[in-house]
Amino acid sequence: MARTRASDFEEKQRILLKEAAHVFASQGMDKASMSQIAKEAGVSKSLLYHYYPSKDALIFAIILDHLERMEATLASLTDHGEAPKARLRMLIGTTLEVYRGADDEHKVQLNAGQALTDAQQAQIRALERRIVAHFSAVILQINPDLVTPERSLLMPVTMSLFGMMNWVYMWFREGGAITRDEYADVATTLILEGVKAVR
Repeated sequence: MARTRASDFEEKQRILLKEAAHVFASQGMDKASMSQIAKEAGVSKSLLYHYYPSKDALIFAIILDHLERMEATLASLTDHGEAPKARLRMLIGTTLEVYRGADDEHKVQLNAGQALTDAQQAQIRALERRIVAHFSAVILQINPDLVTPERSLLMPVTMSLFGMMNWVYMWFREGGAITRDEYADVATTLILEGVKAVR
């Protein structure tokens, strides 16, 4: 008989993925074991294997869940006719909030390496493209001259912004010299002022 899904499955799954991400991030992909992950998540090893038949499947689930939540959050930001500059600040601030507490997921994504199949990598890349598109569309509105018949600088500028956001976990500390919200202002200003000089 197939195992039925509990009514609180999604909440338990989120906790399991969070605990698994922490184990992978702290122990490394190779050293972390399914037994250790099950123990940290407070579930039986058999239950863990029921939903995730391998470490690779679990790694993919962690990354997919993280990116799906981010894309859904960005997509849910209703456009109330804000000016493009204000819209960009909203996107940056929202992304940094989604990143709050997601340092382990970042590390898993960066170190996934050979754990993902070609099909899984394609699925991840499709999600990443949708996330990036939320930003590139607004940046293009702010500076249409980034795209000319000769060349397009839209993607380099957009990915430079993601460089600022994605690596924030390496140095940012809650209660430090700058708040998350203040850094969102800094990143927005760097893009808005810097893009003026991009030719």
